[in-house]
Amino acid sequence: MNITPLDLRQQHFRTVMRGFDKSEVVAFLTEVSEEYEGALREADRLRQEVARLEGQVNEHREHERNLRNTLLTAQRLADEIKDNAQKHAGSIVKEAEGRAGLVLEKAQCRLEDVQREIDGLRMKRRDVETSVESVMGTLRNALEFVREQDAREREEKIVLHRPRHSDTREPAQLWGQDRTERDASPHVVAVERRA
Repeated sequence: MNITPLDLRQQHFRTVMRGFDKSEVVAFLTEVSEEYEGALREADRLRQEVARLEGQVNEHREHERNLRNTLLTAQRLADEIKDNAQKHAGSIVKEAEGRAGLVLEKAQCRLEDVQREIDGLRMKRRDVETSVESVMGTLRNALEFVREQDAREREEKIVLHRPRHSDTREPAQLWGQDRTERDASPHVVAVERRA
């Protein structure tokens, strides 16, 4: 049975002999009803406060759930970004290694080509040096031959001039000397041909 403060105020008791003092009972019931009414108001206020706090708790729980979901989503995204970055970095490294290998291979081929060109140029230089030495030898031989020819021609075209001496022999005797004798004479003068 639910007793309200109004029930306490309106409660009437039978009077009997030697019963309680009616005014004290009424005063007591009034005081109890007021206390009971205050307790009921406080209980109602506390129920409202509890409902409000439960709403806040539920709201905080919802925020916590949202934050947890957000954190989990952010963690997943961070992991995905990290994985993608690592995959991308790995592909970049592989691509760079492949390109570096190609560049190195091309450089090696170019080095071999240049080395072959250098070797070819050295062989050509040796050939040219040999050819130049051969030409120089030929020219030297030709020059010696020309000099020898000129010397022979000069010897053949020597004009003997003898100055007149006080020789007691007759001119006819002088002209009769054989050539070997004239060549041995100290008065022979060689006249070179003018070029």
